[in-house]
Amino acid sequence: MANVTLVECPRDAMQGFKTIIPTDIKVKYLDILLRVGFDIIDIGSFVSPKAVPQMADTPKVLESINLENSRSELLVIVANYKHSQRAVPFTQVKYWGYSFGISETFMNRNLRTTREEGLKEVERIISLAENHGFTLVVYLSMAFGNPYGDPWSPEEVFYWAKRLYEIGVTHQVLADTTAMATPETISLLCKYFPEEVPVNNWGIHLHTTPTNWRDNVEAAWNSGCRRFDSALGGYGGCPFAADELVSNLPTENLIEFLREKNALPELNWEALKQAGDMLHLVFMETIS
Repeated sequence: MANVTLVECPRDAMQGFKTIIPTDIKVKYLDILLRVGFDIIDIGSFVSPKAVPQMADTPKVLESINLENSRSELLVIVANYKHSQRAVPFTQVKYWGYSFGISETFMNRNLRTTREEGLKEVERIISLAENHGFTLVVYLSMAFGNPYGDPWSPEEVFYWAKRLYEIGVTHQVLADTTAMATPETISLLCKYFPEEVPVNNWGIHLHTTPTNWRDNVEAAWNSGCRRFDSALGGYGGCPFAADELVSNLPTENLIEFLREKNALPELNWEALKQAGDMLHLVFMETIS
């Protein structure tokens, strides 16, 4: 069986909703996800509460979740060095995630900075992370194109990925932030990415539609990708990328795909069903 890494992304699913989900409901939902058997759970973020009010309770969430009998490792997003300092006390987290935009416009919209300034910020963050036992994962946002007219090419992606690698970023994820990826661009980047950028760990974060998810996942799989981000129900998306949120790859679809490939890791199906039931019956009522 292929060695697949499943990254469940409730943080990405929740962050764009305008109605604040009560902390106790988040914790109840996350406690169920922690029992499913995902390799990594993208569980929250340390960012400006004004920019992303939905994630303002991440410290409380981390203090409240039940990690007993869970094999999942935790990831939180950090917006910059200042906010990464806030993440230091939470040693139950293993990974910090930072979104680096291949698009200059996206870097300005998302982090109010430039790509060159972003590299300097990454250097500071990775030093802090390593000093305190965390691993930095950089998401290469807009890796498959952008809606702003900024220059894009595989060479542009590889250029910035190499520069990130040169300053110590060994975990990188190709992110299709606005669902612009096609099977052709996915195949091209995934096939050559590990050759161009010798990272220790790499994967793909797809935002998909009901009609393109399978072709895009198939393209990534056939090109050697074995780490996939997804979110139950396919909810969410980046609130700074475009005027409308674009759904995450639904975990249910990814599970179906991996089962067909005989590559599905062992999961707790009862917990997965409970998570799905809560997502649709309780969680979604809160934000409707």
